[in-house]
Amino acid sequence: MKLRLLYHGRCFDGVCSAVVFTRFYSERLHKEAQIRYRGLHHRPGELFDEEMFDGDENAIVDFKYSPSERLTWWFDHHQSAFLSPADEEHYRRTKNERKVWDPTRRSCTELIADYALARHSFHDPMLDPLVAWAHKIDGALYDSAAEAVELRAPALQLMLVIESEEDERFIEGIIRALCVYPLDEVAASDDVQRRFRRALEAQQQSLGLVQSKAIYKDGVVFFDLLDEGVETFNKFAPYYLFPETTYSVALTRSPGRTKISVGSNPWSPRPRRHNIATICERYGGGGHPVVGAVSFRPDETERARAVAREIVAELSHADGAEK
Repeated sequence: MKLRLLYHGRCFDGVCSAVVFTRFYSERLHKEAQIRYRGLHHRPGELFDEEMFDGDENAIVDFKYSPSERLTWWFDHHQSAFLSPADEEHYRRTKNERKVWDPTRRSCTELIADYALARHSFHDPMLDPLVAWAHKIDGALYDSAAEAVELRAPALQLMLVIESEEDERFIEGIIRALCVYPLDEVAASDDVQRRFRRALEAQQQSLGLVQSKAIYKDGVVFFDLLDEGVETFNKFAPYYLFPETTYSVALTRSPGRTKISVGSNPWSPRPRRHNIATICERYGGGGHPVVGAVSFRPDETERARAVAREIVAELSHADGAEK
């Protein structure tokens, strides 16, 4: 039996979802299964092709739905789980116990763990810290912005490596290691710590860029890093630097896309009044009510800037109605 497991790439919850699904699948369904992994990434245009589904069974975890007839398993918790109304209709028409969508969940890892326990009586105590940290990280349930930015906990150090590392083979190694060894042990390994130190240095540099480029007005922090060539930044940096803000809107660019990142401050002195996923969906993106993103082609910088300005205007205090 060959299983192709597609997971949300460069995402802690995506990696943890792959780990929990792997352990459940191997222990309860096919002990001798050969499991191959592939990270999926949001980008403009089509996200799937049939060649991705090359296993005897094929699973997607923590990522959008595909109507492919070869898709066997699907778990997701994002509000924006479907690329089109037709995809959602296909899911509702063909759904079964192996295709589970629950946008009320903080993490997909927790969703899979609860499913495995309820449906197949599978529970591995070694995975409990993994489930707990995925819940905390993807739910933005940090005690403070400092905890999310300073990254002192081993799980948060591993998170930064997962979000920063471009070598998919290394990430696959992390997935396989987490299936065997405890979270803290994997995070403390020499290979992970070496990459963490390098990623932390880059993050500290981007923190300085955010501080120098950010503009705060009417409850929104906005910064444009397109010309600086910055691909990633700590998404809690705006709230670390501007604790009074309610929302953040950022522009970044990678070789594959131009990206608008939109977030809300968990520690804001004012309540969040907008559903960010709904706003991002209008421009072809999506996410959760508290965080989302929109992807454009790498050359669509001016279009992205125009959309970012529209989102900033909508989120400002001047427009306080619920969206």
